[in-house]
This record gives sequence, structure tokens and C-alpha cells, in this order.
Amino acid sequence: MNRDRLVEIGVQAEVAHPVHQGTYAVDSYGRPIILPGMAGVVANARVGDLVFPWAADHLEPGVSAGNPQRDRYQALQFLSCVGNSVRVLTGPAAGAEGRVTGKHAFVLVDFPQAALDVLAPGDGLLVRAVGQGLRFLDFDDVAARSCSPALVDGMGIEVTPDGRLRVEIAAEIPAFMMGAGLGMSSEWANCDVMFTRREVVERLGFEHARLGDVVAMHDQDHRFGRGYREGMLAFGVVAHGGYGGIPGHGMGVASIFSGPRDRFELVQSPDANLRTCLSLAA
Repeated sequence: MNRDRLVEIGVQAEVAHPVHQGTYAVDSYGRPIILPGMAGVVANARVGDLVFPWAADHLEPGVSAGNPQRDRYQALQFLSCVGNSVRVLTGPAAGAEGRVTGKHAFVLVDFPQAALDVLAPGDGLLVRAVGQGLRFLDFDDVAARSCSPALVDGMGIEVTPDGRLRVEIAAEIPAFMMGAGLGMSSEWANCDVMFTRREVVERLGFEHARLGDVVAMHDQDHRFGRGYREGMLAFGVVAHGGYGGIPGHGMGVASIFSGPRDRFELVQSPDANLRTCLSLAA
């Protein structure tokens, strides 16, 4: 990596408060639903837990970090990278250290359980943002997006004798399942896998998917935006969970790098999860 060229910059954030418009959503079965999911502090669903058992929609595990000023919010979204360190600045959890584990409507952060138990909306956070601009040397056709050097180190990515990047993954996602988020910037939020129905999850063998899993998305080009392109591969981490209530939505995957399929060697591994890769505290 071009590690020595990357800039580390402090970005201010705060624990976001959940909001609601006072209306029902309608799920893919035609049922009206009001479910929790985005923003706030979720203390009982963390990276490493299963994606689908929760009575939730777009469940953001741990802490959802935002900023009430639009331009600062956008800087937080674009500059933060998976694996960045985050420190609590105010409130009873001040001084606690966490890690960025994904992006969605907010930047998602995992903290130790003791901190999650006392964190509250409005508590100040500082993200040490580093990773945008990362390059894999000698792999100019592979683009990193929201991927920190700490994440690359933790994933144990190696160059194989035949000149490919060896990447351990928990699962492979077919292109026909990709939904909301395609067409968006590679660095912004995530893209959804259209898991709105239990029978689809079970038929494709994803009932044991975990928050924080490293996954490979086939025929996806996420180098300069997100879209379908045959022969390409995109990698990401499972950022949010729960069945997708609204058609076209579902399990959210934040992009971390992408390139031609033949530039990678895929290895299935039960350890391909951020809880292991980033050594997240209990």
C-alpha cells in the first residue's frame, strides 16, 4: 500500500438521535410496519452478531455517528474509512475508543460494551479519518474505497505467487441480488442486498450471515460509483442488518475495494469478519 502517503485527519461527529416521520412503511408482503433501525445507540446488536434475527429495518449496530451541519456530515461520510479509530469526547463514556465498522445513513462505530451501555445521543466523537486515497501498489486496476490501512492489515491480504490479491471472505453475493445503493458514490453509505423475504435468505444460504462479514459481490464495479459490470468484483463489509422491509432493500454492504475478477484469489474463511480483522473489544 501507499501507506506513507495517506493523510490522517480528525473529523468531529456526535452520536445521532433517531428520528421518525410518524408514518408507516409497507413491507414486501404488503404489511404496514414501524420498526427501529437507524441512528442512536444499539447496545444489544454488534458486529459479529447475526444479520437477520432482529425485529428491525436497516439495523445499524453499535453507534450511529453523524453531524447536524450538512457539509460536516458529508465530510464525515466521505473521509471516514472502515477500521478508523474513534474516541468519545464528551459524556460518561469520554475517553472510550472504538472503530468504524461501516457506512449507511451514518458512519457506524463499534465500542466496547461498557461504553455502549452509557453512550447517548449528542455525545461528541472524534474520528481519526485515514484511508481515502489508498492504493494497492502494482494493482492500478484495483480501487480502494473507504478502506483503511488497518483494515487491509487485519484482513491479511497477500499477493499470491501468480500475482493476484488473496482475500479471505465469508460469502459471495450474486449480482442479481444487488439493489438499493447502485448508482451512488462508492464512498457514500452502502448498497443493499435484496433480502426482504426469509425464504430467499434460506434458499441462498445466508441465514448465518453476520454483521461485519467481509463479502465478495460478483459482476459489480464499485471503483467509480456502484454498478453492474460483467467480470468485475467488489468487496465490502456487512454494515446493517435485519430483513429489508421495503422492496429493493435488505442487508447493507459498505464497499471497500473493487477490480477485475481475475486480479483476486477468493478464500472462504470463518474469520472473515470485522470482529476478528479489527480485534474489536468485547
